[in-house]
Amino acid sequence: MMRRSKTCPVCESGVRIVDYKDDRSLSRFTTERGKILPSRLSGMCARHQRQLSRAIKRARHLALLPYIKASGR
Repeated sequence: MMRRSKTCPVCESGVRIVDYKDDRSLSRFTTERGKILPSRLSGMCARHQRQLSRAIKRARHLALLPYIKASGR
């Protein structure tokens, strides 16, 4: 059974570069714990997955995104 390949959401929207300052769109590609989603789940192409991971790491370094999200225990 063949699955249909996912299309890259960044390629679809026409954005050329993933910006580290756009925390709302970056948080879409992180889990509830703050981990970066792999490309097989997010549907990103290889180029944009590399840009995404670099942008998330830069945003974390500048405290725009948390490294880990606190558990509600």
